[in-house]
Amino acid sequence: MTAEPFLADCRARLAFDLLSHTWNAVVLWALRDGPRRPVELRERIGGISSKVLTETLRRLEFNGLVDRHARPGSPPRVDYGLTPLGRTLLAPIDAFGAWAFEHGDEVLAAQDATRPPASEEPRPHPGP
Repeated sequence: MTAEPFLADCRARLAFDLLSHTWNAVVLWALRDGPRRPVELRERIGGISSKVLTETLRRLEFNGLVDRHARPGSPPRVDYGLTPLGRTLLAPIDAFGAWAFEHGDEVLAAQDATRPPASEEPRPHPGP
């Protein structure tokens, strides 16, 4: 990377945008061991709604990171797997996760230090 400004079409911005979506990295990481059905992904991830998972999978597919495979049968089966391009993001996601594991307590302490004490927090305005 250079010291030039991050332009709107900058590739670094593209990469940061991919990782800034809350669930992108989580879904990519959940697919690291092979293709999964959406139900399996929801069980593996936890805390993600069907709607948000579908939106995330579509976004990752749009960006060429995930492939959707429809399988014939009754009922039809759909699963998702990483593309070769998607696999290239696993190492950076792993590195970022390692950083978070090592420094997460420091980040939480900084957040706690900047929060006002409970007695100073704004109180809800009483009704009329």
